[in-house]
Amino acid sequence: MSDIVKKFSLINTLEGYSYLILLFIAMPLKYIMGFAIAVKIAGMIHGTLFIALVILMYLSYKEVKWEFKENIVFFIASLIPFGTFFTKKRIQSYF
Repeated sequence: MSDIVKKFSLINTLEGYSYLILLFIAMPLKYIMGFAIAVKIAGMIHGTLFIALVILMYLSYKEVKWEFKENIVFFIASLIPFGTFFTKKRIQSYF
């Protein structure tokens, strides 16, 4: 249906993976092995993807006219590890 929603779905997935990489790879590398640069790199990538996620979430909301509570669900899911993967089918229902 909408290219914006498809982009939102893609960024939702990528942001989910970047969050897991940050939490389960970069942070242990920093705190166990002393490689602080891992968190800086993964954190920058994750932060950029998170900003893109929020922008595309808003644009998708405006274009498709889903209920505002959907945005709340998508946003909260983005803050929980593995949460974005549970919202993937819900987002794809708006294609």
